[in-house]
Amino acid sequence: MKKKIIALFLCLLIVVPSMPQTITAHPWKGKKVAYFGDSITDPRNKASKTKYWGFLQEWLEITPYVYGVSGRQWNDIPRQANKLKEEHGDDFDAILIFMGTNDYNNAVPVGEWFEEKMGEVEYGHQYVKRMEKRMQRVPVMTNDTYRGRINIALDSLKRMFPTKQIVLLTPIHRGGFYANDKNWQCTEDYVNRSGEYLDAYVESIKEAGNLWAVPVIDLNALCGLSPMIDAHKQYFKDAATDCLHPNDLGHQRMARTLMYQLTALPCIF
Repeated sequence: MKKKIIALFLCLLIVVPSMPQTITAHPWKGKKVAYFGDSITDPRNKASKTKYWGFLQEWLEITPYVYGVSGRQWNDIPRQANKLKEEHGDDFDAILIFMGTNDYNNAVPVGEWFEEKMGEVEYGHQYVKRMEKRMQRVPVMTNDTYRGRINIALDSLKRMFPTKQIVLLTPIHRGGFYANDKNWQCTEDYVNRSGEYLDAYVESIKEAGNLWAVPVIDLNALCGLSPMIDAHKQYFKDAATDCLHPNDLGHQRMARTLMYQLTALPCIF
């Protein structure tokens, strides 16, 4: 019995080599990042003193190039990209795009990603190469639909900045926004005038990630902001009139989500 106790004691004393601990810097620390978007990104929006990109600047020392403008939709992304090109050329590291909520509010039809047509293609497999007729899909390039706008924007960005990281952010949940009789926006539990819920615009951003080979951070799900719940109205500008625009607490919560999500993505290639 005594020998068993001694053996057990010796086993407890065995030192198991631990894995080496390494401290890795955040891959986005100190980088130059362009932000495209709407009022939630716009530095002139007064719902918050510090925007999500401001917190990232504070925590990660990111230099922000901000081009978001209140009220803009996905068809404004090429303009924002051109302005970035004019002002900074290629002297930046990555682009974050946070857009879509105004496309929903303005009832932009979701549309289709592709149109199909019959085409001819050369093909050879176990026989001599030959021409074959096959269906071919072609991206829809139109500003008349949401997906068409995304196609135009990402096609343009991929050509303009082929070496840069581009990250899409899904729209966050929407509460009511009641500025005046001409700007009275209902909550997300209602369809827009095109008969679409906000979900369709969120899901399209996720689909765009696969179609255009760009990473997507799903802020709609991950940041946890739920303005339809009274307890979450503390994260927005005004519980009675503006549960669309996050306040400082809301932006901080989005920024924390982004900070952790971005650790999984390279900022430069």
